[in-house]
Amino acid sequence: MNATRWQLIEALGTLRRPVHPWTAVGTKENRNAMGLTKTHTLDALCVGPLHHEGGDAIVRFPKHVLVAKATGRGSYARTTPDRNGFPRLRRARTKQHFGYVTGDLVRALMPTGKWAGRWTGRISVRARGQHSLTTPMGRFNVSHWNLQLLQRGDGYGYSTRSESSQSTSRKTR
Repeated sequence: MNATRWQLIEALGTLRRPVHPWTAVGTKENRNAMGLTKTHTLDALCVGPLHHEGGDAIVRFPKHVLVAKATGRGSYARTTPDRNGFPRLRRARTKQHFGYVTGDLVRALMPTGKWAGRWTGRISVRARGQHSLTTPMGRFNVSHWNLQLLQRGDGYGYSTRSESSQSTSRKTR
C-alpha cells in the first residue's frame, strides 16, 4: 500500500471530493489510547482523527465479524498428472453434475447408515452422482437425490467469529 498511496491520493483528488489520508502510526495511537487489541476490525474503527482529551471515544464494538475465505471454483485443468507430469486421467469437460457444482452449499438428508441425519456443508461433485460432502465433522459421500441446494458456490466460504473484547489496559504512548 505504501508504494501506491500517493498515486491513489492524487487519483482520488481528481474527483473533486475531500481526501484525508491517514497514517498507520495515527491508527496505532488511537488504538492504544482506546485500550484496544490489534485486530483488522478494531483497526478499522481507529482510523481517523480522534481528540481523546476532548472526549472523543469509540463507544460501539462489534461482537461478531463476518469472515470470507477464498475457496476457489475448482480446477481448470482437464487432466490429472502423475508424479512425472504425464497425464494420468482425463477429467470431465463439464463442471456441473446433476445440477450441482463443486463449492455449492447444500443440506444433505441421510436416511440411514453411519452418517444418518441432517448435514450442511460444501460439496465436491462427481460425474456419477455420488458427491463428496465436507462438513465440520468430516467428509463423506452422498447421493445427489439426498441433497438440497442452499447457496451456489461463488468461490468464497463464509463464517462468523467473535471479535475479541475490548482490552482492559489503558496504556498510552
